[in-house]
Amino acid sequence: MTSTRQVSRSLASASAACAVLLGGVAAPPAATASPANPAESSVTLAPGVTHRPFTVDTAAGAVRGHVLTVDVRKARLGLLHPDVVAERAEIPDMANAQGALAGVNGDFFNISDSHEGVEPTGSSVGPAIAGGDALKGAVPDGQRFGPALPDGTSTRDVFGVGVDGTARVSTLDVTGTVRTNGGAFDVDGMNQYALPENGVGVYTSEWGPMSRVRPTCGTDTNRQAPCSDETEEVVVKRGVVVAERDEPGEGRIPAEATVLVGREDGAAELEALDEGDRVRVRSGLDADEPAPPFAFAVGGFPILRDGAPLAGLDTGVLAPRTAAGVSADGRTAYLTVVDGRSAESAGMTVAELADLLRSFGAVDGVNLDGGGSSTFVTREPGDERAIVRNVPSDGKPRAVANGVGVFAR
Repeated sequence: MTSTRQVSRSLASASAACAVLLGGVAAPPAATASPANPAESSVTLAPGVTHRPFTVDTAAGAVRGHVLTVDVRKARLGLLHPDVVAERAEIPDMANAQGALAGVNGDFFNISDSHEGVEPTGSSVGPAIAGGDALKGAVPDGQRFGPALPDGTSTRDVFGVGVDGTARVSTLDVTGTVRTNGGAFDVDGMNQYALPENGVGVYTSEWGPMSRVRPTCGTDTNRQAPCSDETEEVVVKRGVVVAERDEPGEGRIPAEATVLVGREDGAAELEALDEGDRVRVRSGLDADEPAPPFAFAVGGFPILRDGAPLAGLDTGVLAPRTAAGVSADGRTAYLTVVDGRSAESAGMTVAELADLLRSFGAVDGVNLDGGGSSTFVTREPGDERAIVRNVPSDGKPRAVANGVGVFAR
C-alpha cells in the first residue's frame, strides 16, 4: 500500500503558477510539499476493494482525500447514471439505486447554457457505455465544459473496463450509417448535447424527454455560438420514416423509434427523406485501437500516460478534484477524490492530481469533473446505504451526469 509520505514525495515535483479558472483558487509559487501526515487505516469493502482516506501536506496547505483501490478481477466497475442521458442525479442516490459498494462522480457535463430559450441538458461531455451498451457519444472539443484539454487529448477519451475484465484508458468514436433506397450517409453523433457542424445525430429512448434543440446550437469551436437555423428532424419507427419536421422536437422517444437530427449539410441529407421511406439506422461506439469492446466507459481527459504526467497540465489552480487511474497490467483501478476550497483542504492542481495517481501505482489516468461535483461515497461494513465520505465544496452533493461505481461480483 502506498504511504502518504510517498504521495507527498510525488507531489513535490508539481509546480504552481498564479491563475484563476472556473472558480478555482490560484496556487502559490512552486514549492516542495512537506512530509504528509500519517495515513488513516484502510477499510476493506469487499474482496478486492479497499477504501483509504489520506492527508498530504503541500505548499498550499493540507489536502484531504480518499482513494478506492479496486482489483477488477475480484470486483466490477460500472457506470453510475440516471434513468436517461439528459438528466442529472446525486452520486449517493445513483450508487444506492444501483447497489454499488462505492463510487465517485464522473464526466463533465452541460451544466449551463447561454442560448435563449434553451435549457442545459445535464448530459455528459464524453462517451458513455453501461453494461456493454453504448449510451452516448462525445460532443465536439469546442463544445465541452471544464478545464482546457491537454495537447493530444479530446472529448472522445475515456476510462473504462473491457469485456475481458481489463481496465484501460482509450478513445471512443461514434460510428454508424443511415441507409435508404437512395444511398447512405454517416452518423456523426449519438444522444449527445452538441452535434458537429453539418452532422447527423441519432437519438433514442435513452436520451429522455429533453428538447433536442440544444444539439444544433454552437459550433465545433465555440459552444456559445448561435443555434443553427438549418435543421431537420426525422422520426423512424420500425425501419420506416413516420414523421419529419424543420425543427428538433422534444418528449420521450418510444423504445421502438429512432429520431435523426441534422444540422446544415446533415439537415439537407435528412430533408431528402419522405414519410413512408424505408430507412435502416446503425450507430455505436468504436475504440481506436484493437482491443476487446468496453463493458463500461466514462468520459475524462487523460493526465497520466505510460507512467508520466502529460505535458502542459495546469499548475496554477487549486480545486477539489476527481480522477481515475489504472495499473500497468490493467488489473487494478484507482478512484480518488481530493477536497478543496476550505480551510481544512486546499485542493490540488491538475498536475498535482496526475502525480497523486502515479503515487498510488497508476500508469494511465484521467481527470474527471471536479469542483462542486467531486463526491466520494462508500457502503462500508455495517452500512445499509452508501454514504458521502468527502466534504463536497457546495456543502452537499451536486447532481451530476454520471459516475464510476464499484460493485461486488
